Amino acid sequence: MDYKETINYLFTSAPLFQNVGGDAYKEGLYNTHQLDAHFGHPHRQFKTIHVAGTNGKGSCSHTLSAILQASGLKVGLFTSPHLVDFRERIRVNGEMVSEDYVVDFVEKHRSFFEPLHPSFFELTTAMAFKYFAEQGIDVAVVEVGLGGRLDCTNIITPEVCVITNISFDHVMFLGDTLAKIAGEKAGIIKQDVPVVIGEVVEETRPVFEQKAKEMNAPIYFAEEDKEVIKHRFCTNGGINYQTKNYGKVHGELGGFCQYKNADTILCAVSRMKERGFRLSDEDVRKGFAQVCEMTGLMGRWQTLRKSPRVVCDTGHNIGGFRWIVKQLKKVSFKINNVGGSMRIVFGMVNDKDISGVLSIMPKDATYYFCQASVKRALPHDEIRQIASKYGLRGKSFPTVKIAYEMALKDADSNDFIYVGGSSFVVADLLTMRIKS
Repeated sequence: MDYKETINYLFTSAPLFQNVGGDAYKEGLYNTHQLDAHFGHPHRQFKTIHVAGTNGKGSCSHTLSAILQASGLKVGLFTSPHLVDFRERIRVNGEMVSEDYVVDFVEKHRSFFEPLHPSFFELTTAMAFKYFAEQGIDVAVVEVGLGGRLDCTNIITPEVCVITNISFDHVMFLGDTLAKIAGEKAGIIKQDVPVVIGEVVEETRPVFEQKAKEMNAPIYFAEEDKEVIKHRFCTNGGINYQTKNYGKVHGELGGFCQYKNADTILCAVSRMKERGFRLSDEDVRKGFAQVCEMTGLMGRWQTLRKSPRVVCDTGHNIGGFRWIVKQLKKVSFKINNVGGSMRIVFGMVNDKDISGVLSIMPKDATYYFCQASVKRALPHDEIRQIASKYGLRGKSFPTVKIAYEMALKDADSNDFIYVGGSSFVVADLLTMRIKS
């Protein structure tokens, strides 16, 4: 098989959550342990940082990876989902795993793993850990796929655990209260391993404290150990931070949620230093300032075009969208002052709180409802009908491509176009742009 055939095989032979949702979810770590033993426990050959949370774990994982890279270490980065290419999930110092490696992995080991019927994520995690070991990395930043306690990344014993925040997402698997979801995320806390908690609410703090006590794990709350003294959003993108210990830091990521992530990241850096990582102030500043270039991160309040301005963001649940809507309203206010208007290309998948998200979306925008190219995508006309209940007006289109092109056609040069609602809408847009 060539690379394209191999990826199609992986997508069709192993249940892929982004396509089929709950049918791809396998509770328990049996398959993970079987795969791990088959490959000789590769995760034991390098240090790890484990990152969980409902929102922000991708941004935190990439920034921590960039900081570690800046220090001169050889760094693996395992994240999900991918946006354009499967290989985005597995990187070493920002470079994606090669197509040949993916093909060889499947061809050499399919006779072992096919009888197990692993999920796509179980197989991908095994591939990542094996690749990292063979590459001789120093440390891997490992992002949890879903939850924590039963996630197949949870076989690692990291140097530091990070849990960014808790919001309602994947409630059919993780629980229908914040406390239950926090319990699943807290499952990554290991014996004697420090854990950084980015944000807490009244329901979640006792859950983390109890689990940390059980595991004798030092626990740090980034909101209390605030490193960021103040922050300012830059007109040309990014955020300037004034910090207690690192002076002035420019963050390349400019989403409104990022200043919360910054405290979490810097708190984690302090814990990593305590665990023996040699990270200078300059390493931290470089990692924040060059995270996209150093790690390949895409889709975080990413500007794709300046006239009309086009921004995409992978925020995909109510917790993430509260920040996005704040930013949209700020952008809208600035643009309306010069006569521009806002256009929103929007789609979601069927396991998200679409009513909750639509209820807070700007009502003064023109909407282009669309359907991402995954099986879980909600039909575009159904989204339009639900949106109308919340006073949102627009037309529906069968694909992201058609919706985006219509928004561009309708827009004046000083208009603002936002593309999102689901990570898969952003993925379709970026794939379209790269191929065109």
